[in-house]
Order: sequence, then structure tokens, then C-alpha cells
Amino acid sequence: GRSSQEERSPISSPIPPQTITMTRHALILAMVVAVVSQRVSAFTSRHVRPAISSSLFSSISTTTTATTSPFPIVAEPSIVLSRVFATDKRPVILFDGVCNMCNGAVNLALDYDPDAKLRFSALQSNVGRALLQTNGRDADDISSIVLVTSDGAFIKSDAILRITEELTPSWLPLPLAKPAARAGRALVPKFLRDLIYDGVADNRYSILGMRDECRFGDENEFTARFVDDSIAAA
Repeated sequence: GRSSQEERSPISSPIPPQTITMTRHALILAMVVAVVSQRVSAFTSRHVRPAISSSLFSSISTTTTATTSPFPIVAEPSIVLSRVFATDKRPVILFDGVCNMCNGAVNLALDYDPDAKLRFSALQSNVGRALLQTNGRDADDISSIVLVTSDGAFIKSDAILRITEELTPSWLPLPLAKPAARAGRALVPKFLRDLIYDGVADNRYSILGMRDECRFGDENEFTARFVDDSIAAA
């Protein structure tokens, strides 16, 4: 017969199916983030844009705090918000203007948005700071990319996936882009998506470094894609 010690041996409990599913989703999302980061890095290294006029940059110290653009900000951020969407309802992507990875991602978005459905503004610009405030965020908060619409804003992984829905990258068939992004929002828990996003965002300066000047615009065919910061002037 069995010994009493054998009879008391614990029986391993099976792992709940929900845990297995969430782990798979997290691993898949981690691989996607790694691939995207790799593509951004490779693209930034090989893609050369025409030199941008120095007037489209503002010198800042190499810190993570926000800077100010050449224009005085209006007293009420709500005024800036109304001006931004007064005649143009396209969403605005607020990006870190001193982050090399972020600027590389902006270049990708410009190329993968041939219909010009999205606009851009640096988080450090007066327009960016005002839009942050009107959406309940601190004006100096550059911790996350923000997608601002006339009705509200999205941050972190929600912003990334909603932006992806509007892009048409050449390496991903058009019919798959929007469903894939929507599936990511629906199937992967937000806290897991944001956890991975924070891991990349918190180390973005270590991955590709940062510049000493903040990007406030672009030239040539992309000039109109950046919100003119002068609309924030008093």
C-alpha cells in the first residue's frame, strides 16, 4: 500500500485558462512592440529627410521637462483647443519632440498616412501643452504619446492602436491594419498593453537617444501636417 507520506503529497492545481490566455496575449503584444521598435530604429537609421530649417526647432536643455516655443501661450487653453479644431477636424498626435525614437515614429506615420488623416504637434509646444491641459493632463507631462480629437484624447497603448487604425504601411496589407489594431484593443487587457508601452516609453532615450532641439514642424510636402504653434499666441 501507499505510505502516509505519499498520500499527503500535494496535487498540482491546473493553471486557469484565463491566465494562459492573458499570458499569450502579453507575449504576442511584447513581440509586436519589439518588431515595431526594431522597424522604427532601422527606418530612422536609413531614412534621410531634407534638412529642416532651424526655425522649426527650439533649443532646450537635455532634460525631460517641457520647453516653450517662440510664441506666448494664451491664457485659456480652451481657446487653443477651439482654434485647433475650428476649421480642421483631423486628430492631432502629440509626440515628444526631443525623443529620437518618437521623431522616427513621426516620420513613419507621415509616410504611412498618404491621405493626411492625422496632424502632429510636439508635447513641448504651446499647442501641445494647451491640448494636454484641456484633456486633464499636466502641461509639462511628456510621459506618453497623446492622440487628441475634438471630443477627447487617448494615451499610451490606446493612442498607439487608434493611430495604427489610420495608417496604411506598405509592409502590412491595408485590409488587415484596422482589424488588427481593433483586435489588439479588444483582446489584450489595457493594463497589459500599457505595461509594455510604459516599458518602452520609460527607456526611449536609452534606446535611440535624444536631441538638444525640439521639433516643431517639418518642411516641403509635410509642412501642413504640423499644427502651427502660432495659433496659441495671445
